[in-house]
Amino acid sequence: MSKKSSQINYKKIKYSSLLGSIVTFFIGMTLGGFVLILGYELLYSYVMESKAYNEYKDVTVMAGIYDKYDRDYDSADNIYNLLDEFDREYMVTDALNNVLMLKGENTCSFNGGTAILSNYPNTFTFYQDSERPALRLNKKGKIVINNADLNSKDELSGYEYTVTIAEDDNIFDENFEELNVSPDSFEKLINMPYWISVPVKDGSENLVVKCYFKANSSDVFTATLLIVGIGLILLFAFIAFLVSAIRGFIRYHRISQLYYKDDVTKGNNWKWFVIKGEQRLRKRKTARNRYAVLNLVFVNYRNYCVCHSIEDGEELLKKIYEQLQKDITAGEMCVRSASASFSLLLICQDDNSQLEMRINDIINHLEYIDQNHKFSFQVGVDFIERSMNPSGRPVRRTSINLDTEYNKACTARNEIADSDDSGIRFFDESLVQNQKWLEFVQSNQQKAVNNEEFKVYYQPKYDPRTNELRGAEALIRWESPEYGFITPGKFIPIFEKNGFITEIDHYMIRHVARDQKKWLDEGLRCVPVSVNVSRAHFAEKDLADQIRDMVDEAGAPHNLVEIELTESAFFDDKKAMVSTINNLKGYGFSVSMDDFGSGYSSLNSLKDMPLDVLKLDAEFFRGEFDSQRGEVVVSEAIKLAKNLNMRTVAEGVEVKEQVDFLAGEGCDMIQGYYYAKPMPKNEYEDRLSKNNE
Repeated sequence: MSKKSSQINYKKIKYSSLLGSIVTFFIGMTLGGFVLILGYELLYSYVMESKAYNEYKDVTVMAGIYDKYDRDYDSADNIYNLLDEFDREYMVTDALNNVLMLKGENTCSFNGGTAILSNYPNTFTFYQDSERPALRLNKKGKIVINNADLNSKDELSGYEYTVTIAEDDNIFDENFEELNVSPDSFEKLINMPYWISVPVKDGSENLVVKCYFKANSSDVFTATLLIVGIGLILLFAFIAFLVSAIRGFIRYHRISQLYYKDDVTKGNNWKWFVIKGEQRLRKRKTARNRYAVLNLVFVNYRNYCVCHSIEDGEELLKKIYEQLQKDITAGEMCVRSASASFSLLLICQDDNSQLEMRINDIINHLEYIDQNHKFSFQVGVDFIERSMNPSGRPVRRTSINLDTEYNKACTARNEIADSDDSGIRFFDESLVQNQKWLEFVQSNQQKAVNNEEFKVYYQPKYDPRTNELRGAEALIRWESPEYGFITPGKFIPIFEKNGFITEIDHYMIRHVARDQKKWLDEGLRCVPVSVNVSRAHFAEKDLADQIRDMVDEAGAPHNLVEIELTESAFFDDKKAMVSTINNLKGYGFSVSMDDFGSGYSSLNSLKDMPLDVLKLDAEFFRGEFDSQRGEVVVSEAIKLAKNLNMRTVAEGVEVKEQVDFLAGEGCDMIQGYYYAKPMPKNEYEDRLSKNNE
């Protein structure tokens, strides 16, 4: 899985686990807010409008009594006595609000308007009280509490009102007392004065009555009950959010454990290493640290599993992980990233030698982690340097890709992967160039074949007794438009690893066969030319048929093309190898063994393989060849080949003393710089012509 996909999945897990809690919280808070607003509206409508309507009904009763008064027949004292029974302050005004009659104190401001009751069919004229303008009309004609009359905290508790309390709430008589009480006292009454005006005498006069907004204990109980209900809803929403948040956190923790868990070591895995590692490297407090990324590989882990079991191998990996955890310090990280690979992020100093000593200590701990075995571990290292500002001070690493850095460590480790021994390799610029070269070769290999960029060079083989040209070996060179002349050591190993070497084998066989056919047509007497065929090719059962068809297509005789095999090829499928050699010999091709003496099973190979030519490895003729032991080995090898009816070729011969010795021992041909270096086709053709002469 790519790093980007891992980060996306991590975020999905993280936020999906908490999403339910967040949604639950907002739904609960929204519902609670809606209920709060609705409850406030209902409470306000009930308290304000119902109280006002009750007062209005009493005023209309008084107005009805006053309308029945006939000045021509009834006594004024009688009507006023009846109105006084309501125990209210009131007055009668004309149409211009001039007072015609007054009972009590006139505190009416005549500042108001038409009050609209949404839950009742009536409207009436409302006036504020001039001394205590506690109530007013809003823009919609609703009676509301006058905010300007409240204290700085916008609450009623800042006022103390003088109210009248009778022994019976429904009967007001003269036996009352004045008390100073606070609105916070739920058992007392709160009276907010205002005036209601009702037209009488067909509208020619108005009965203006002083009324009160009265909040008693039942109103307070209703409001308290509503507030408690809303509070319970909000409390339920909060509890639901809290429970959901706890469950989400537990779920996130469990999923994170599964997402980050390595099944073998029971520790963290590669996803955790990349995601958490990058987060750590980007922190401000780690900016001053220099880090090293390590790719630590358990060499030949598969072999251990074959000799024991997969379960034993996994148990060993777990021990390795536990040991690595002991070897790292706070702020450092370690995970198993692949089958037998471990990824480490270590804090290091500018002196790389200290880190190398520490890694060697880690390897030493691991090599003997099992008392019955000694294991090998290889480590590739790449450095994550500090990020500096223009003044040279460390700053946060705003851009870091741990995947890329670890890949460099893996590239460094691959440089020593061919060895089975423990080792350390640091990533440097040369590895970058190697990777670029590898990419170039693999990207251009097929194009080079198609464009005939690969050239066939020939190195002659001479008879040391007569100095006569007896054969040649075909060698490949690359003339690249980008890089010019390229020696085979720079690209053949790459082809052997990526499998393109089989394509090169075909290329060489076709070109040698064509050249031999061309020279024959020109009347030249040709000598056999050997062509290397890689060991990878011998996995194909029809290899002999392929070679026959390619040579036949060119029209060259089979006896002029010799198939050359490296000694290492004989360690593969021996049965298939013998079958292919017999088929080639049956088609008239000669078969030779190259690099005889470079391996450890050469004699056994000679016993089983029906070969025609034995090529003595060049290492025989380097160093102190003139020593008695070296001469004995070469001499006996030549005798062995003759006894097996095989011709011998000594390669890598450079001095006359070696030539004389080989001639005396009966070596059939010599291939080396003493006679000639590998040469282009046209130069070899000249030598072939001179040999004919």
